[in-house]
Amino acid sequence: MEQSYDVIGIGIGPFNLGLAALLEEKTTLSTAFFDETDVFQWHPGMLLDGTDLQVPFLADLVTFANPRSKYTFLNYAHIHERLMTFFFFNRFDVPRLEYNAYCQWVSQQLENCHFGTRVENVVYEANKKRYKVELLVKGKDIKRVVYANHLVVGTGSTPLVPGDMAEQLNDDIIHSSVYGHHEEDIKAARVVTVVGSGQSAAEIFYKLLHAQPEHDYELSWFTRSAGFFQLEDSKVGQELFSPSYVDYFHDLPYEARKEALPLLGNLRNGVQQKTLHKIYDLLYHRSIHTNRSPALIQAAIEVDSIEKSGPRSYKLIGKQWQQQKEFSHQTEKVVLATGYKPAIPKWLEAMKSDLVMESDKEFAVTRNAELKFKEKRSNRIFTLTNLEHGLGTSATNLGLSVERNARIVNELVGETVYQTSPGPVFQRFSEEG
Repeated sequence: MEQSYDVIGIGIGPFNLGLAALLEEKTTLSTAFFDETDVFQWHPGMLLDGTDLQVPFLADLVTFANPRSKYTFLNYAHIHERLMTFFFFNRFDVPRLEYNAYCQWVSQQLENCHFGTRVENVVYEANKKRYKVELLVKGKDIKRVVYANHLVVGTGSTPLVPGDMAEQLNDDIIHSSVYGHHEEDIKAARVVTVVGSGQSAAEIFYKLLHAQPEHDYELSWFTRSAGFFQLEDSKVGQELFSPSYVDYFHDLPYEARKEALPLLGNLRNGVQQKTLHKIYDLLYHRSIHTNRSPALIQAAIEVDSIEKSGPRSYKLIGKQWQQQKEFSHQTEKVVLATGYKPAIPKWLEAMKSDLVMESDKEFAVTRNAELKFKEKRSNRIFTLTNLEHGLGTSATNLGLSVERNARIVNELVGETVYQTSPGPVFQRFSEEG
């Protein structure tokens, strides 16, 4: 017997998990969300002790759409008898470990979330006006086929490793996304190097710096950026993570949007001030008796390649790009905190000829994250990944993802189920009239 749904979600990260909760709580649509992992895990390799979200707890899975929802973070804290300690914790941000536990709690309550099931292919059956979704149940090797009127793609991102270095990843050369799984082995090395300048790089460097006296390794931190810059977290600056700014940004021509994105980089790609302060304070304390830095820290270093130079020994090769001088560095372990890129499923790539494209890799999207087809379809596809060029650097912001999900729910139902405006901000972004 055929199993059909109004909506199928592909991938269950925070964005699709929040959408699953909103759909389950206030609509009668038949929905199913699939993910190949066995349980919800949010960046498991970076769930490090002492690290926090970069957004307030109000940016949970549902609050911006429905503060009365049973799936809010505050209700999670209430049910788990953590409200009093959270009150005395007296902070807006929450530990990453707790955010992951909160998301797992929500996922375990939702009957429309199915883990351990990989979406292998999607085919549009135009004559039947539906999507055929081919599934593989992991561990049992059971193949299934289900159908959907509409799709939501939430496949997230995949590690970005520059050049040929992606082919060299091994137990000694890793991406930061799996750091937690290799931490003890890394600390056992004699020489350790971190590459990158974002929040993940800074958190990993701080943990290694903190553990350095116990394990006695040489530690280095390099970045291609011109410096180790602070995340823009001023109240006025943060207003660019608002629906009002997304409205403005989306209405700009493609060329203007692409020009604006690098200028917005410090809203997302910098390091939290408190992390930079912790690093500096620890460096200062360690230098008291030697008056030397316990680690080599250098910006404007572009690592082009990594060469094996012996058993568990590697040479980083590149240049100091401002001086145009050659650079090399010997190490035993390398952590590449070099960011992420959108994970686009092959079946979606195969639909490119049917889609309106803004570039070879960038899909045209509506303000409400719907893909645009050259010939309009009644069977819609919404995407929660590869959106930065269309909705701005805030496309990956946890809080704005809830407002975006509210818009998607309203589109799918055909009426206003959720309020989509959390309220105005003080800035005006567009010239009126």
